[in-house]
Amino acid sequence: MTIANTRIPGTTSLTKDIETPPPALAGETIADVRTAYLEGQSIAALAREHSVSRGAVRTAVADLLPERVADEVALAQELPVVLDMPGKVADFLLTAELDDAERAALDEGQAVRRGTGYTLRVTAVPAVHRQLLDRCQPLDGTAAVPAQRKARREYASRVNTLGE
Repeated sequence: MTIANTRIPGTTSLTKDIETPPPALAGETIADVRTAYLEGQSIAALAREHSVSRGAVRTAVADLLPERVADEVALAQELPVVLDMPGKVADFLLTAELDDAERAALDEGQAVRRGTGYTLRVTAVPAVHRQLLDRCQPLDGTAAVPAQRKARREYASRVNTLGE
């Protein structure tokens, strides 16, 4: 073990009584652990064999581990979500030219009465919701009625909460 010169926060003095432990796995041992892991040996077995923690072994083979976090994010992006689409946006999109996935999402939507109007409860993956939002872009123009512009803004805010 080595003794480290460290500065204690808030003071100007150095202490020499804090010891830094040696790395759990070093040099050739890391290469051996990585080779054994690639050959199929488990992290727990490698930790027992080298008398170190599983965390130390996991750190040594971190770049070899499957990327579960990225897979979970990709999976979450592919799950369908339910969003309420204002009726004025739905009416506009029903008359627009849509691809098959967009048309299917609108056709399978459930109409929910809201006062004098309605909302269409649409279940689709986030990518389809974004495509539908792009298709109703003309509702932002000056030719649209203010209620249509507001309806598009409401749907846009719901789609934007899905993240990128």
